[in-house]
Amino acid sequence: MEEKIHEKIHWADAKAAQVPSDVPQLIATGITPSGPIHLGNMREVMTGDMIYKALLSRGVEAELVYIADDFDPLRKVYPFLSDEYQKYIGWPVSDIPCPCGKHKSYAEHFLDPFLSAIEELDIHPRIIRTSEAYRSGMFTEQIKQALIHAEDIKKILEDVSGRKLEEGWTPYYPICSSCGTISRAAILSHDIENHTVTYKCPCGHEGVSDYSKGEGKLVWRVDWPMRWSVHGVTVEPFGKDHASPGGSYDTGKIITKEIYGYNAPVPVTYEWISLKGKGEMHSSKGVVLTIRDMLDIVAPEVLRYLIAKTKPDKTIAFDPGMGLLRLIDEYDKAAAAGESREFELSRIASPQTTIPFRHMVTVVQIARTDDAVFDILRRSGYEIVDKDAVLDQASRAKVWLDRYAPEDAKFALAESLPEIAAGERTEVKAAVAAYAKLIIGAEWKADVLHNAVYDAAEAAGVTGKDVFTGIYRAFLGADRGPRLGWFLEALGREETMKRLLEMSL
Repeated sequence: MEEKIHEKIHWADAKAAQVPSDVPQLIATGITPSGPIHLGNMREVMTGDMIYKALLSRGVEAELVYIADDFDPLRKVYPFLSDEYQKYIGWPVSDIPCPCGKHKSYAEHFLDPFLSAIEELDIHPRIIRTSEAYRSGMFTEQIKQALIHAEDIKKILEDVSGRKLEEGWTPYYPICSSCGTISRAAILSHDIENHTVTYKCPCGHEGVSDYSKGEGKLVWRVDWPMRWSVHGVTVEPFGKDHASPGGSYDTGKIITKEIYGYNAPVPVTYEWISLKGKGEMHSSKGVVLTIRDMLDIVAPEVLRYLIAKTKPDKTIAFDPGMGLLRLIDEYDKAAAAGESREFELSRIASPQTTIPFRHMVTVVQIARTDDAVFDILRRSGYEIVDKDAVLDQASRAKVWLDRYAPEDAKFALAESLPEIAAGERTEVKAAVAAYAKLIIGAEWKADVLHNAVYDAAEAAGVTGKDVFTGIYRAFLGADRGPRLGWFLEALGREETMKRLLEMSL
């Protein structure tokens, strides 16, 4: 009996149950804004948000934070950058000029659209910028302890990771006052009282770095566990690369305990989201589908549902073409049922329509104006409650058709009877005529219009496929098209009958 109950627990609730309910919980998510923040990155922040909401539903005091690692260095000139960025390699991304000139930094250029998008996704974390944290002196004491215990940390890293670190290894990288890079400089001395180190940069410059003013940062494997202790992180989702044996979580949980006296947060390891036909998403390789790209074509609830319905440790192969339509269909069924935990964690109080997205894809390819969209929908029996919501969905459908739809999902209504239809076989024309007689007085509903095809085929002694092909040729000049019932329902009785009768003459 217990097993059956456990199977019904949603993954977010199961993870929320792993932490004490009588103390506040802090869920941390984050990413380095070194390039477009894509759909794959969304999995981290949305996973964190769903655990956060699961904790709240259990009556647990909780907070969600998003840590923007904008103090990380630019590692290379990515495909989307011009060659002029070569001179900024190694600089903190918070200190590099914006690529478009509209934001205060390179980091904000990528953060701004991402933060806007997660607001639409009903994710409202407290934003922490690591550049501000370092430069405010928030980490001064922790950096000091890392420098004092550098040899202890080095031993932990070597013992756990199995890698030998170089002689003179240091957990602190100064920002060189000459070349501007976060450098693997040699630390020559440490003034504990004044929170400074003297260093020699690989560029040859010798200088002084004041870590109380953010003139340098800790290496990642020390920075991460340090932040857990400062922010009080109790739960954190992170990619599978950090969870490998001897990886940064394994070393981090020992460093945070032995150096900072803090227990590591409950880990939530997630798998990557890959893009169908292109593999795992990587900004550095130009394989991306940004959250903004997706919100241009689907309601935010659907993106939430994609993450909610899949356990974090399962990969997601995302198909923005027909796969996206199947995902929307699946969400619509969940919304109609309204009982699943996946739906509860996906739902947002945003403008909605009852119009299936597939139907809207058909409608916008028939309608030539906004008024025509409304006319077609009313003819199909849909009540127009919120015109803006309908036009928003119509806009998403158009964007999907333009960017992601396979060619066989697109069609163009022929202005007059195409030659291929006029020259159709006599028996097929007879079947189309029989079909026209069957539907002329019938209820104008998609399922009725679809099923009548088979009755007409039987009456005329041809196959259902023959009749479908004949009708598609009459309207589109092609052998295939959208779901016939929805297509004709949208087209309307008058225009449908006019073309069918024209073909059957």
